Amino acid sequence: MPIPETTAPASDARPILFFDSGMGGLSVLAPTARLLPQAPLVYVADSAGFPYGTRSEAEIAARVPALLGRLAERFAPRLIVIACNTASTIALQHVRAALDIPIVGTVPAIKPAALLSRTRVIGVLGTEATVRQPYVDDLAARFAGDCRVLRHGSAELVALAEASLGGVAPDPGRLAAVLDGLLGQEGGERLDVVVNACTHFPLLEAELAAAAPRALTFVDGGAGIARRIAHLTTGQVWPAVRPAGRAVFTALDARTATLAPALARYGLASVESL
Repeated sequence: MPIPETTAPASDARPILFFDSGMGGLSVLAPTARLLPQAPLVYVADSAGFPYGTRSEAEIAARVPALLGRLAERFAPRLIVIACNTASTIALQHVRAALDIPIVGTVPAIKPAALLSRTRVIGVLGTEATVRQPYVDDLAARFAGDCRVLRHGSAELVALAEASLGGVAPDPGRLAAVLDGLLGQEGGERLDVVVNACTHFPLLEAELAAAAPRALTFVDGGAGIARRIAHLTTGQVWPAVRPAGRAVFTALDARTATLAPALARYGLASVESL
């Protein structure tokens, strides 16, 4: 009796879609691209709504699910990553309720920071919207109950990270001033670990470390999110070769035009508008 022929599974070109208000989500895309070298990638920046950190919670809770609904229709992703701490802490549950595809959020890496800290004083450096969220209170209570958790929100650091991708090196004095927002608080002299609780901030980790008045350890959730994505897509079929990545902006302007070289370094060869 002849043995039936088996058919290899067809290639599945559905992308992983990364979403942020700006370019910070590249710090999540990069470790994911390394871990899943065949995965098609689409990166979406809500440049028309940037920055989220200074917007109201009501604005973000309404805007993000609506945008992601449009993006899901256009790109048919296998999975969406909200690669933005502010959007995740405010809108993640709304998006999951609205869309019937896996949604991965981004949360401050307080648990690994507490595991690393020897002084039991850690800092959470994020946007103003993120650091004031009750979700941060919950993470601190659950995973850093024996630590003093200092917080500082900085919209300026988001702008510096964006400018850096466009080729403008950040002023070390401005970075030092941002860090002083943490270190200058009561107990800040003992702080030894900083949580980069905005996906923009890991893009400036080396510069922040150099500007710090003493040695500090910086942690973020990028690698952990990449592992979560890999777990959720275990067993799925990928193209034999990763297609060129796509960068999508909700508004194209002179600022976004300066980002093309940096996007290409992340494998995002084309730039388009939503």
